[in-house]
Amino acid sequence: MAGIPHDQYEPKSNSEKWLHGRLPIVRLLYDTLMIPTPKNLNWMWIWGIVLAFCLVLQIITGIVLAMHYTPHVDMAFASIEHIMRDVNGGHFLRYLHMNGASLFFVAVYAHIFRGLYYGSYKAPREITWIIGMLIYLCMMGTAFMGYVLPWGQMSFWGATVITGLFGAIPLVGEPIQTWLLGGPAVDNATLNRFFSLHYLLPFVIAALVAVHIWAFHTTGNSNPTGVEVRRTSRAEADKDTVSFWPYFVIKDLFALAVILIVFFAVVGFMPNYLGHPDNYIEADPLVTPAHIVPEWYFLPFYAILRAFTADVWVVQATSWITGGIVDAKFFGVMAMFGAIAVMALAPWLDTSSVRSGRYRPMLKWWFALLVLDFFALMWLGAMPAEEPYATFSLIAAAYWFIYFLVILPLLGVIEKPLPRPDTVEEDFAAHYAPKAGGAHTFVKPAE
Repeated sequence: MAGIPHDQYEPKSNSEKWLHGRLPIVRLLYDTLMIPTPKNLNWMWIWGIVLAFCLVLQIITGIVLAMHYTPHVDMAFASIEHIMRDVNGGHFLRYLHMNGASLFFVAVYAHIFRGLYYGSYKAPREITWIIGMLIYLCMMGTAFMGYVLPWGQMSFWGATVITGLFGAIPLVGEPIQTWLLGGPAVDNATLNRFFSLHYLLPFVIAALVAVHIWAFHTTGNSNPTGVEVRRTSRAEADKDTVSFWPYFVIKDLFALAVILIVFFAVVGFMPNYLGHPDNYIEADPLVTPAHIVPEWYFLPFYAILRAFTADVWVVQATSWITGGIVDAKFFGVMAMFGAIAVMALAPWLDTSSVRSGRYRPMLKWWFALLVLDFFALMWLGAMPAEEPYATFSLIAAAYWFIYFLVILPLLGVIEKPLPRPDTVEEDFAAHYAPKAGGAHTFVKPAE
């Protein structure tokens, strides 16, 4: 697909020409800042800059904290206390890092659900979407390993429970679990492995982010209408787009400033609000917490993991078909990772020719229910594994899969979309450039 026509960088001074002929980095920066961007983007497109800020924040604060952290089971907890009490600004750095992870996941969930609603995963952006899901998986791995490093009670037992899931995989599960732990149980080798990977993965994420940005710079940004920017001529492209700098840069920076006000208020006044009290007790393998729960951003998938018990008919049927190879534990693991996999497969599961949920009246209701379902799973993941929460978790988990595997494919067949604008310019005029007699509107027969 041809790119959107726009001004190309031309070096002017002799030094610029010399650098450009050897390393065109200035052109890369110019093309990134001046990329033509659909001018009708709304406020849901501000999460990209928040995610970029969070990544940089986590890497910088993580590097500094690693200078004072000791990855040893006898000293890890004490080194955290050392950071909090003795290192200059250590408590602030740690609270920035702790709560920065939460802001990271708030932003990524908003980013993902925005993409699901506006159909940002549809052709030609499937690769962009897949790369985004890989970033999300790396984030989950990084956050899980980071949660183990303080070596508190919830760190230790959370690592014990989650790594135990790999043991449920038939035939190869136990060797994988032993390799991951570095031994038969969560111990010093585990802590060293997790510390090393927790330090490495953010740089993998940074590399994937660069590819992610490259991908959508190739295909162009999606927009709330789902209508593609016109690319046949420079004049038409100019009507649909404005340059990323200064228009959207200023808008994104304003949104980031507002979000950071809230973020620093949390860091300054309630930094431990999202933490679990048991994690402020040093890890003790002989004392099991009454209720083991992961961090809040893992709770929806933790609820799905626990929902499929041996009493559920689909688990029993699967176990019977596979001759007992797939038991309840393994089925729960498959469901947990499957819940992420179905999101990644959305470009192929959604059969509608209309991208944006704005023009899909039936999708709006099902999608709103999906968002409520996500928050319900988050709440249920924090509840004890008993009735009535177990039944509610099963219902919520079932809807998650039904939405992607049944509703999305079916809506593409039965749903009648609303009239859509022909161009981005027409949508922009309808929303932001009203005429004297009232708002400009467009009328187009439904397809």
